[in-house]
Amino acid sequence: MFRTSRLVATLAVGAAAMLALSACTSGATGDDAGVGAVTEGKLTIATGEPAYAPWVIDDAPESGEGFEAAVAYAVADELGYAKDDVEWVRTSFDAAIAPGPKDFDLNIQQFSVSDERKQAVDFSSPYYTTTQAVVAAGGTDAAKATSIADLKNATIGVASGTTSLEVAEQVIAPTQELQVFNSVDDTVAALKNGTIDALVTDLPGAFYVRDAQLDDGVIVGQLDSQSGGDDFAFVLPKGSALTADVTKAVDALRENGTLDQLAAEWIADQGAPVLK
Repeated sequence: MFRTSRLVATLAVGAAAMLALSACTSGATGDDAGVGAVTEGKLTIATGEPAYAPWVIDDAPESGEGFEAAVAYAVADELGYAKDDVEWVRTSFDAAIAPGPKDFDLNIQQFSVSDERKQAVDFSSPYYTTTQAVVAAGGTDAAKATSIADLKNATIGVASGTTSLEVAEQVIAPTQELQVFNSVDDTVAALKNGTIDALVTDLPGAFYVRDAQLDDGVIVGQLDSQSGGDDFAFVLPKGSALTADVTKAVDALRENGTLDQLAAEWIADQGAPVLK
């Protein structure tokens, strides 16, 4: 009985050691191999559900229409993947940047890079830096503006403690004193009731204000300043073997002008021109 128990114990220890060794080597060919692809031969890209314009048109990233959908396919091409080899999945924003295993190789849904988030996930180099934009109520003089000069005499609102205030002062320099509110929602309320003619907020927020908070909102245009803008980048699983290659692909697209072309096509030309 004693000998049998010792044999069982010895076998159990050996099995545990083999499992530990297997866990250390599974999915990698060396210490630097990193986290591998979800599906071999495919590039699995995630975005939000739903995904909104101008980032994804009609909530259909597989169409390649919309700025982030187009960027995703451009990166896939740089990595050597055909369009048919790209597979899309959906995740929430918070789940994508939380620690733990992922069901995607890349995730693109306006993730700004931060040191805190880098503790849980990898980031590529940025594919877009946010700008500030002007939103007005339809039918107003501000909504008809086509230049910075057209906004000089408008009553403009901003949320306190935001980059919007600084950029509005520097770029528009309105003759009327800027109206400062406690939050973006308060600023939107002031626009609705006619207290202000227009508001300034970051471009992603501007699309949300126009499409979700106003019945007749108009994005007058972007302000030509990246002061304080957020850098948007792909999120990858922590330790992904693809991080360096995705960064290289994004850098190449920036250097050859593709990112600027896609931003012009899917952001500026979709109702957010850069005001001069």
